[in-house]
Amino acid sequence: MKKFFLFVTLFFVLNSNAFASSITGKVNFTGQAPAPEQISMNADPTCASLHSEPVYAQTVLTNPNETLQNVFVYVKEGLDGKTFETPSTPVTIDQKGCTYHPHVFGIQVGQTLEIMNSDATLHNIHSLAEKNKPFNLGMPIQGMKLTKKFENPEIMVKMKCDVHPWMSAFIGVLPHPFFSVTGTEGTFEIKDLPAGEYTIEAWHEKYGVQTQKITVGEGPADVEFTFGG
Repeated sequence: MKKFFLFVTLFFVLNSNAFASSITGKVNFTGQAPAPEQISMNADPTCASLHSEPVYAQTVLTNPNETLQNVFVYVKEGLDGKTFETPSTPVTIDQKGCTYHPHVFGIQVGQTLEIMNSDATLHNIHSLAEKNKPFNLGMPIQGMKLTKKFENPEIMVKMKCDVHPWMSAFIGVLPHPFFSVTGTEGTFEIKDLPAGEYTIEAWHEKYGVQTQKITVGEGPADVEFTFGG
């Protein structure tokens, strides 16, 4: 009986993995990108002293291969009735160089958000959540850490610093782990997605959202989005 149980368990695990695949793709950018917006940090000498080169806003960051950074790509529809374990590892946002790192990221409902202040100046992190309880936390001490959690899905939660108005970040809060953010190659990957039909959404803070329907089978699926300037 034990051997039969082990066989059935192994068969189930192997077949469950066989029907989990991934979505890979990229976010293209066409047209003329807006000129980079230089940030003046002169209002806070500590912030200004942390940079020897000009600092630019992260609102629109394009890549040499004609792709777009900081696009949040996630599964919007197709996971109804499924539940997923909340990760025990926190997601970190750091106030460093008087900017937020990262600028765009995702977190699961109930997962710990660790907020850090790496600067020797006062920051406050102000959540403008609409489907979650907003918060506004002062962080005057370098090395200070605070934690928060979001209890409801929300696309997207804007974060800002009231002390330094150029500081902003955006968080996608989801009940599942199937999301990604484009980087310096404009690519993304959503791993271990069960086979099925899904709606995939790409969100950008300036250019809005786009959606595509896709069928995920036994092999990886490819998706491309294109935003225009």
